[in-house]
Amino acid sequence: MSRHLHIVCLDTPWPADYGGAIDMMNRITMLHKMGISIHLHYFSYNERGTPNELNQFCESITVYERKEGHKGFSAKLPYIVASRINEQLEANLQKDKHPVLLEGLHCTGILPKLNLQQRKVVVRMHNEESTYYKELARSTSSLFKKLYFLHESRLIKKYNQQLPKECIYACISAEDIQVLQHDYKLPHINLLPAFPSWQQVNGEEGMGNLCLFHGNLSVPENEEAAIWLLRHVFTNVRKPFVIAGKKPSKRLEKLAHIFQHTCLVADPSESELNDLIRKAHINVLPCFNKNSTGIRLKLLHALFEGRHCIVNEPMVEGTGLEGACHIGKTANAFASIIEQLYHQPFTREEITLRERLLGDQYDNEKNTRQLIQYLY
Repeated sequence: MSRHLHIVCLDTPWPADYGGAIDMMNRITMLHKMGISIHLHYFSYNERGTPNELNQFCESITVYERKEGHKGFSAKLPYIVASRINEQLEANLQKDKHPVLLEGLHCTGILPKLNLQQRKVVVRMHNEESTYYKELARSTSSLFKKLYFLHESRLIKKYNQQLPKECIYACISAEDIQVLQHDYKLPHINLLPAFPSWQQVNGEEGMGNLCLFHGNLSVPENEEAAIWLLRHVFTNVRKPFVIAGKKPSKRLEKLAHIFQHTCLVADPSESELNDLIRKAHINVLPCFNKNSTGIRLKLLHALFEGRHCIVNEPMVEGTGLEGACHIGKTANAFASIIEQLYHQPFTREEITLRERLLGDQYDNEKNTRQLIQYLY
């Protein structure tokens, strides 16, 4: 007898070209591979559209329009939640008693309409969102965005206090679990690691030929990190440095081309980015969040596919991956480590260490089996 599952995604999960989409899409493909009949529901509100590629993994697909602008605002609910409350989604989920996987706090506005006594509901927490929005406020230079992010962070914190205790909450990191347990007193919280696209360590022994920072450059914290590297590290280290990512600002493009040894690759394809990561000798990935939440898929990408990796403490805090990275606290420390590593081959011993640290924790098949236990 086939097992059916409703999955509600906060965004179009294909193409899997940013952290949240990668996490969602790999979960969908693994559940399908294990024989689960998926009824996919997602919100379409940007250029990602309604891709046909999802059809092969799903029994049914229903697309909903997200309420944007003033239509999605609520005095009491966070915008990320209120803008995704949809009567048609409510009606569709109430047609049966199949378990439900809600992808992100964003999709939980449906919970008051579901009979949580009679069906299993798992909420995948992509971040501790109130912390995430607080960090977005800190890293943006726009006063309007700063005020919006702070307001959203406060609303999310208040909203989290009302989350139903009957659901299972599947957190992406141990830090997020502690916050949900301590601040919101939710009883059913489990660790469900990220679902990366990379399932074996492919970093090549020997030497690469550049330093690389990659990320979604339209996200304020990523632009902040890229600009910090340009201004404070690669002004002192004259090694080839490439910044790669989606939607860079004009400001970042201008800064990246001031020096002869630095450049920017805008909107690389998945294969182009992977090629850059594998060619790099050093992946340089600082993070300036004062409070960590979730895990950054770009770190996993660099560790699975690349050679040396330099980070600061906020990037690896609580991940258990500290041993696979070189950690610097200051710009001078980053510069010093780059100088040391640039002529140092990447070795078989480092590959073996990564296989041990990454292999079990980020095994998508094992983690899918764990998720299935929560749902049925």
